[in-house]
Amino acid sequence: MSNSRILPEFELLVPQSVSEAVDMAAQYGDKAAVLAGGTDLLIMLQKGSATSEYVIAMGEIEGLDYIKYGKADGLRIGALTTITRMVDNNTVKKNYPALWQACKQHSAPQIRNIATTLGNVMRASPSGDCSCALLALGAAVMLESKNGRREVPMDDFFINYGKTARKVDEIAVEIVIPPVQNGVVSSFMRMTRTNFDLSKVNVAVQLDLSGKTCNEARIAVGAVAPTTIRIKKAEALLKGVKINDALLEKIASVVSKEIKPIDDVRSTAEYRRDVSAVLVRRAIKACL
Repeated sequence: MSNSRILPEFELLVPQSVSEAVDMAAQYGDKAAVLAGGTDLLIMLQKGSATSEYVIAMGEIEGLDYIKYGKADGLRIGALTTITRMVDNNTVKKNYPALWQACKQHSAPQIRNIATTLGNVMRASPSGDCSCALLALGAAVMLESKNGRREVPMDDFFINYGKTARKVDEIAVEIVIPPVQNGVVSSFMRMTRTNFDLSKVNVAVQLDLSGKTCNEARIAVGAVAPTTIRIKKAEALLKGVKINDALLEKIASVVSKEIKPIDDVRSTAEYRRDVSAVLVRRAIKACL
């Protein structure tokens, strides 16, 4: 009988630079997994849900744990930036409250100290809290290969459960979020079985407001489909109108119809459908 606490055999590769990591990804392709914090990957290897002959461990690459913000460039988050560092950053808290709230509520403190924000995205779990917030914020993932860098918007990044647009010879090096304009606000909410558990449902909303009139909206919902999704029909209802209770009820109805949840160990499809509508309504109110 196999012991789930014992890792399978693999060759550990420890690059000292991004270019060296890229060379390794080019050499080993789909035989290699990339490890940052490892809070997901190591468990998956233990359970056998992931197998890799090689593991590219990024931890010794200096300078990848940054959080940079500029009014022209927006927010840039390095591949080794932990979720705890995000929670401790006042710029993130002030300008990107949906992301800050998602990081603040993410798992237990011990995991936040190790897990990376980009790693939560690369896991491509539909219940990823950071993924949900980043999708609502219009973020993008920066990928690097021997051919150079390419920026992939989060709208195009999630292909299926556990699958992203990253090619096997690419290394994810950065998250990029557009700068915050006047009137742009955001919020994040989730529902779990226990405080430190994965989300049954999570919701993030970003609104561009002029008073109570919404110029543009982005609504992301997680754990209700194979990937985190945007509710574009609800976004369209918000565009160019004043937000009132009647509109919020209509939006909640649209959310319930647009999502495709399933029954699993954490919740039922019926529960997710009802709660998603409620959370979207609450998240919009929080933005106001």
